[in-house]
Amino acid sequence: MGEDDRFDLYDLKVEVVATDRPMVCSHRAGDYFLVEGENLVFPQTHSFSMYALSALLPLLPARQRPLQKNDWMLSDALIACPDPNCGARFRISRVGRRTLSHGECTVVDIPSEKEDELDGTEI
Repeated sequence: MGEDDRFDLYDLKVEVVATDRPMVCSHRAGDYFLVEGENLVFPQTHSFSMYALSALLPLLPARQRPLQKNDWMLSDALIACPDPNCGARFRISRVGRRTLSHGECTVVDIPSEKEDELDGTEI
């Protein structure tokens, strides 16, 4: 591929934060996982709630990308546990930045600018 196909993503840390309300799920303050590129990394040996993970997953790809300074994704980094009776919160922090290659992530070619205009896609 002749053109530069690199792009940057932030690595993330998603950490359990205690509040003044009790945590009724299996969360423990300080538990965390990392997002490195497309991978979720669980460096600790204990569990992480699949229900909490399902609430967090849609936010992670957006938080990995560079954002405009007024975007709410930059300021709203504390996410509530989806269980309304649980006081846990999850802090999403940017902890690093990595450069990836389009060609290493997909077999689909980068669309030309003309193709973008035809299908109405904004990049």
